[in-house]
Amino acid sequence: MTKPPLGVRVRRAVSRALLVVGGVVTLVCVLLPIACWRDDVAIERNMGQAVAQVDSVAFNRTVVRYATPDGRVMIPSQGVLYPSGLNVGDNVRVEYDQTNPELTRVAGRSAVLSLLPVGTFLVAVWIAIAAVVTVLRRFGTQV
Repeated sequence: MTKPPLGVRVRRAVSRALLVVGGVVTLVCVLLPIACWRDDVAIERNMGQAVAQVDSVAFNRTVVRYATPDGRVMIPSQGVLYPSGLNVGDNVRVEYDQTNPELTRVAGRSAVLSLLPVGTFLVAVWIAIAAVVTVLRRFGTQV
């Protein structure tokens, strides 16, 4: 039995690597909504509510400031969960975990909001991987 040419082996290795990357991305995309749901459960177990002011909005986080009933002013270091549509200076109702006030979300929002962007991203990744693998396979049969 002879070895396939180097080009064929490289294309197979690239295809396999892309499928592994797709698998890892899929795993992360499955774990992200699960993590969001876990945060929601923690907030709902010991829920506190407050009105927060939006201090800053950036791509990676939205910073809010609110006061707890005991007078502490909280500024969650990782920002607020589910911040879409917020603008600097807005006042917004938030819900937070009283045992860990760093865990704060916009009131009335939940992990369900993570499903559409994560699902869309995952579909786009698999479409791109499928396209590249298809091109590699077709190119391999023409050699």
